[in-house]
Amino acid sequence: MKKQVAVMAADQVKNGPAIQAPARGRKRDPALDAAILDAAIEVVAEVGYERMTMDMVALRAKTGKAAAYRRWKSKANLIIDAVAHLKRMQVDLDALPDTGTLRGDLLGLFKPSSMQEGERKMRIMAGLASVLSQHPELAEAGNAAIVEPWASANLRLMERAVNRGEVQAGADINTASQVMPSMAAYRALIQRKPFELQFLTSVIDGVLLPALGIATAVTFSIPSETLRKAHQHE
Repeated sequence: MKKQVAVMAADQVKNGPAIQAPARGRKRDPALDAAILDAAIEVVAEVGYERMTMDMVALRAKTGKAAAYRRWKSKANLIIDAVAHLKRMQVDLDALPDTGTLRGDLLGLFKPSSMQEGERKMRIMAGLASVLSQHPELAEAGNAAIVEPWASANLRLMERAVNRGEVQAGADINTASQVMPSMAAYRALIQRKPFELQFLTSVIDGVLLPALGIATAVTFSIPSETLRKAHQHE
């Protein structure tokens, strides 16, 4: 069963939600589909997967439970599609920032449009984290929805930086593209802290750009006490 769910999850995240066909003669409403998926994400973020019910989702979507069950036979199927739906909400690869520098592009990509939106994404990710930890068969789908879209966007920005000569052609941009989304996910899922601008800037300037050979104005000072102890052992 777990193998079947895992295959279903991977296929649906890759190809988009596989919403079940509506009853014959009933016209499907795409707006209602999206409303139910959005509601499922919000409910999971608030109460977790185990406490989530189709009734709660239907109430949040302002529809009947029957409408949800016509599209998804269980909440597991619903969450799989909701994860795929979340992936498409993460980032628009056709509308990436273009500031002329990799640093500016990365900051433009990850800066939340508002503090409220940043907090909302953190709650959603934390809710999904509990689902993934309890249901490993959904882990691949969750990673594809949360980390991969940002990594793909980073990779495209880094390829652009290579093409304009800002980053050397031999740099490992495939690995570098996964650093920021992975650290942001860890901060949100494990530390339960928002990925605010100060944190993102420190990662970009202190880790990512130096790893790609781009000089930054960031300097790291070593505490005097640390230096004193180091000299004592010389």
